[in-house]
Amino acid sequence: MSDNWGFDTTAIHAGAAPDPATGARQVPIYQTTAYVFKDAAHAARLFGLQEVGYIYSRLTNPTVGALQSRIAAMEGGAGAVCCSSGHAAQIMALFPLMQPGCNIVASTRLYGGTVTQFSQTIRRFGWSCKFVDLDDLDAVAAAIDDNTRAIFCESISNPGGYVTDIPAVARVADQARVPLIVDNTLATPYLCKPIEMGATLVVHSLTKYMTGNGTVTGGVVVDSGKFDWSASDKFPSLSAPEPAYHGLKFHETFGNLAFTFHGIAIGLRDLGMTMNPQAAHYTLMGIETLGLRMPRHVENSQKIAEWLEKDPRVTSVTYAGLASSPWHKTAERVYPKGAGALFTFAVKGGYDACVKLVDNLKLFSHVANLGDARSLVIHSASTTHSQLTPEQQKAAGAGPDVVRLSIGIEDAQDLIADLDQALAAASN
Repeated sequence: MSDNWGFDTTAIHAGAAPDPATGARQVPIYQTTAYVFKDAAHAARLFGLQEVGYIYSRLTNPTVGALQSRIAAMEGGAGAVCCSSGHAAQIMALFPLMQPGCNIVASTRLYGGTVTQFSQTIRRFGWSCKFVDLDDLDAVAAAIDDNTRAIFCESISNPGGYVTDIPAVARVADQARVPLIVDNTLATPYLCKPIEMGATLVVHSLTKYMTGNGTVTGGVVVDSGKFDWSASDKFPSLSAPEPAYHGLKFHETFGNLAFTFHGIAIGLRDLGMTMNPQAAHYTLMGIETLGLRMPRHVENSQKIAEWLEKDPRVTSVTYAGLASSPWHKTAERVYPKGAGALFTFAVKGGYDACVKLVDNLKLFSHVANLGDARSLVIHSASTTHSQLTPEQQKAAGAGPDVVRLSIGIEDAQDLIADLDQALAAASN
């Protein structure tokens, strides 16, 4: 039934029937660790993956399950697995795909924490990453080798707001027979549905626009259900016998839900990156208004970017919604509802002027977050991207003269006035 619903109806109703025990209309917070089995045979079937149900809240929880169903419906996926943060979701997405010696090909335009995770942290697992400009499709194809297990990108990148031509990158992934993983945090399924454009997996930091109120952290991996994990021997976690389940083959047994079941039965079981039910509850409530919030985010961003572009105190603005942006035509084609609400601008006076601007803003909150209903600001080079080399900062769009804005849903003129007075202070 939900296949025929519109976006807002899906955002409110998918995964959320009235509680069968009490009739509660909102999804209850099932604040419980464990669940009573019907009998010994029932418990054995659950542990043997012969029956779907609740065992222990590290693995499954009704509140989290409702959220998983809702997001899968919104993204057009076969299934979804929620976890503790967006960073956790990235590892959860890679975990079934990778073995020691394997690599991924990733965009150079990524959140600084993701660049660090891919360039440093995953090396401890014996994995590696090749960073490539995804606008250069030939370079992407050339970077793929026999040990490549995925291509990774952000639909709209943090911090610059650059947009990715997902259909074009998906064609390269298809030709190489590797999955494409798209971080859709900044676009949300309101602006972009990567699975419809050829993505295999979609990840989100639910902390951002999906929740929308800066209250909880969370992540999700959405599986398209369309990739043939058994077409080669590259993905043994999904295609080969699993020793922990007496030789069960996930793809053979669960079909288009193989990745989702593996994410729960192996990923959450062994990595323990569990989302708590209260966080799921807040996110469910936030998603209900996503279709109302995103148009305002985009409308405000367009107005503010156009104003900043004309200001002589500003060197450049990266918003893809501007006609002057190199990514404007891609944004019109791939993201017709708008280019999101995160972008950067360069301030005359460089690093020192950026610091003064941030310190003098009144309405904008100086925080290490984005996607809030409130407008937010940060100087990426000294914070979120400070672990990167100057070359990596520049490649990511986070140079020392750049300030990142996350535009909220306040009145645009009030936000422009705040930026105006802060720029004046930064120019002195």
